[in-house]
Amino acid sequence: MAVPTLFLDLVDDAGLFPPERLPMPAAVARHRADAAVGHPVLTHRFLCPASELDSLRAQLERDDKIRLGLIADTGTVGLPARCASVAADARLRLETVEIALPDERVAAAARSLVPVLTAIDALVFVEIPRVPGWRDALDVAAAAGLGAKVRCGGARADLFPAPHELAAFVVGAVARGVWFKATAGLHHAVRYRDPRTGFHHHGFCNLLVAVCRAVQGAPVSDVAAALAVDDAAEVAAQARAVTRSVATSARALFVAYGSCSTREPVDDLEALDLLNGAR
Repeated sequence: MAVPTLFLDLVDDAGLFPPERLPMPAAVARHRADAAVGHPVLTHRFLCPASELDSLRAQLERDDKIRLGLIADTGTVGLPARCASVAADARLRLETVEIALPDERVAAAARSLVPVLTAIDALVFVEIPRVPGWRDALDVAAAAGLGAKVRCGGARADLFPAPHELAAFVVGAVARGVWFKATAGLHHAVRYRDPRTGFHHHGFCNLLVAVCRAVQGAPVSDVAAALAVDDAAEVAAQARAVTRSVATSARALFVAYGSCSTREPVDDLEALDLLNGAR
């Protein structure tokens, strides 16, 4: 199945994480089933906390070939050894490592992690919190050849960045040539308000359009405007208008986002009629 460049290899499997929070056996079983189908919107990369590696290994079969995204929830302590153990397991292939910075002195924290993170044989993404100094942390990531990660939601309202805040990160990453991932809150393609919590969730399709605007040199205000649209038809029209060259440039920087559901992103794109034909 051919899909437009904008949506190719977009969604990491975050089934272990909330709100889905699948038990490890169910998460691995679903991942195997997805791999068998091979839908091109999915990266077929399995996100697993470092603290759960032993639990993951217990579920693996001899012929498994799991593309692994390791979430360094235990920090850098023991991280090189964990990465080495993954490399030594023929059933696993380490592709990405993600680690969160603390909320204080983020640039200094990023600099302190550089020696460890640059020695890892995988794409490394540093999650940068929305606190003073975040731009300096992006500078550190750019200078070290590391990627960045932005949190788009969570269990509390304060974890959801406003459109202008997310836009500032996108423009900042694009301007520095820093490739990045997104995590949390991107449950649907189009921006919406959750009637249960009242939280306004960013749409992953909005985010894609926003990145496309950024790579074309749009200011933060225009990028934020793309993130704020909650009309599905308008978002879909903007996505269809993206040329292949712009989509290629955007996706070279926006690597993927983690979704606890591997079905909903595909369903949303199909409902918007965005998967018909390769652009």
